[in-house]
Amino acid sequence: MLFKGSALALMASMVAAQTYTSCNPTKKTCKSDPAVGGNYTIDFTKGANDFFTVAEGTTLTYDKDLGAVFSISKQTDAPTINSVGYIFFGRVDITLRTSNGQGIVTSAVLESNDLDEIDLEWLGSYNNQVQTNYFSKGNTSSYDRGGTTDMTDPEGTFHTYSIDWTAERIQWILDGNVIRTLTYAEANPTQGYPQTPMQIKLGTWVAGSTTAAKGTVQWAGGLTNFDDAPFKAYYQKIVVQDYMGGNSSASEYTYTDKTGAWQSIKVTPADDKKSSSSSSASASASSSASSSASSSKTASAGSSSGTAASTLSTKAGSSTAAAGSSAAATKASSSSSGNSSLTSSPSATASTVTSSGTKALISTSLFAGVAAMVMSLAL
Repeated sequence: MLFKGSALALMASMVAAQTYTSCNPTKKTCKSDPAVGGNYTIDFTKGANDFFTVAEGTTLTYDKDLGAVFSISKQTDAPTINSVGYIFFGRVDITLRTSNGQGIVTSAVLESNDLDEIDLEWLGSYNNQVQTNYFSKGNTSSYDRGGTTDMTDPEGTFHTYSIDWTAERIQWILDGNVIRTLTYAEANPTQGYPQTPMQIKLGTWVAGSTTAAKGTVQWAGGLTNFDDAPFKAYYQKIVVQDYMGGNSSASEYTYTDKTGAWQSIKVTPADDKKSSSSSSASASASSSASSSASSSKTASAGSSSGTAASTLSTKAGSSTAAAGSSAAATKASSSSSGNSSLTSSPSATASTVTSSGTKALISTSLFAGVAAMVMSLAL
């Protein structure tokens, strides 16, 4: 992996945190987060599912071979889906082909209500790299967290990208090879370490917009030419493991104070929710979660899987039901050994992580970018 000098520093500085939350539990009392509470496999080639909600204004199509199609045809398009449930430490494996197009960003983001964040991002201007990043409690005082790893043809070839997140470390993984590791000890004294329950957010957006900040456009590789539209990303499959679900499903995660520390999160088991009993976050979860036996579930798919492409356009609604409560989900007993094909290899491909950023050039991530475009249109 060759160091890209100032170009890499520029791009890393542009990957900024999402800075909006409807209720920040470090500032006020918020409702509990519904838990994913186990292991799920979502096959987007089978059509729509109940694991994710579709953001307002998003129209998706589903292809029986390629999966969920996130398509951008105009500057204001920003197709986005959000998981209903939250994971509290866990692993997410996403198989996708990223979008082409100068200025087009494809994203996979884990984000909590107190603005902890773990990112994977791909720029359509550069069909040879993946970017990694993290934030804690919305801290954007500096932009030296980002990393970039060289790879081959993310736009034309399906690859599997993984985030394996424990209380001790985060690993970003490409096709089974660890490309970056961040430990709690490295991050916490300075930037802070992401450690609170997170939603999974998938989507594409236009960073090369005429209404975007100059720095955002530079990071994205230039203005987007919509004569080349549509720009499409294909999400084929996602496997989700909620480590705090452990051997039995969790139903919800509750902040018991305003520290934003993982030890303060109350884990309510699914079987005990009615009696309001709960278990505390286990300090050993980080080392044992991935090896513990757990139930494996497949999110239900719509009846459109028999067609080449089906269309879904829906408004996101609030849901308090955990994803594991779906009556349509099919359940099969399994252990982590059944997911051996997803295990990361310690013989990692080296990733260059920037040690400095260009602070003057401040961008926005997937969802902050969407908000900025909406505001500009309103004006």
